[in-house]
Amino acid sequence: MISQTAEYALRAVVCLGGQGDTPLTTQQIAEVTRVPSGYLAKVLQALGRAGLVTSQRGLHGGFLLARPLDQLSVLDVINAVDPLKRIETCPLGLPSHGTNLCPLHKRIDQAIAMVEQAFRDCTVAALLAEPTKSPSLRDSPLCRGLTPVTEGEEK
Repeated sequence: MISQTAEYALRAVVCLGGQGDTPLTTQQIAEVTRVPSGYLAKVLQALGRAGLVTSQRGLHGGFLLARPLDQLSVLDVINAVDPLKRIETCPLGLPSHGTNLCPLHKRIDQAIAMVEQAFRDCTVAALLAEPTKSPSLRDSPLCRGLTPVTEGEEK
């Protein structure tokens, strides 16, 4: 449904959201999220261009979220790196169809619209606040084994 790039971006944003005002380096984020650091750097650049993250240089530099968690939706993150593609005209390029979609393409577009709305309605704050039922997650919004960096921890 979403691309690997969008998945990586979401992991990075959730990781940063869990850190509050503590900047994280690309390497720290890569270790926590299990995203290849070279690819993550490109993802973080795209998130920066979209105004979703900021970067700080220097000894205690790294990346931070540029918006409050409750004002950052899953859709914002996805659209920053690989937007969902709605069907606006006939995918077969049939001139007679134009914007009048056949029943199949109309249903596919409606499903994409529903997914888009669900992602729009879900904020990073909601993801971080959602309780987990698995003890192996240790109250982390990331998958098992992916835990936020604690202050003073060397990664």
